[in-house]
Amino acid sequence: MSDDRASDDRGRGDHSDDHAHGDHHTHGDHDHHAHDVSTLGVAVVTVSTSRSLDDDPSGDAIVEAATGAGHEVATRELIDDDYDGVQQTVDALSRRGDVDVVVTTGGTGVTPDDVTVEAVTPLFGKELPGFGELFRRLSYDDIGTKVIGTRAVAGVVDGTPVFCLPGSESAARLGVEELILPEAGHLAGLATRD
Repeated sequence: MSDDRASDDRGRGDHSDDHAHGDHHTHGDHDHHAHDVSTLGVAVVTVSTSRSLDDDPSGDAIVEAATGAGHEVATRELIDDDYDGVQQTVDALSRRGDVDVVVTTGGTGVTPDDVTVEAVTPLFGKELPGFGELFRRLSYDDIGTKVIGTRAVAGVVDGTPVFCLPGSESAARLGVEELILPEAGHLAGLATRD
């Protein structure tokens, strides 16, 4: 097989070579990122009964990372650890025209009032299991086996990627800077593509 033919085949769906060599941003003849959202409208939701917007280092970290990367904070909310409240808030935000991605912080642990995962997961039309898997892998370097109690999840709700992070500032910063911001524009574009 000639070199030209091999490169043509790669452009028609076999991306194993691209991924193996870390070159997953060039997929042959078509632009895989043509639908990417370059400036995201980010909804930031802190789930906590003990914090306020004036005392919300995790929410602050998400806002700083998003705006520092050139995105806009469409809204910032602080809500109680309440199943119905969390579910209704995330559902409503995912439907807003100015929101491309929702990031929650808090309520992903194992205490009885940690209900974010239970509230948000039923809304997912598609789950993004790789987010939680990679978040825990990266978190292991900082917190070791305590990562077992971390239930960070992500999925797509009505065409909007939703990411649920733990409530600690370091976890929020890690999740947003290392995982969400590098991929959210691409995911938001794909999730709404016709």
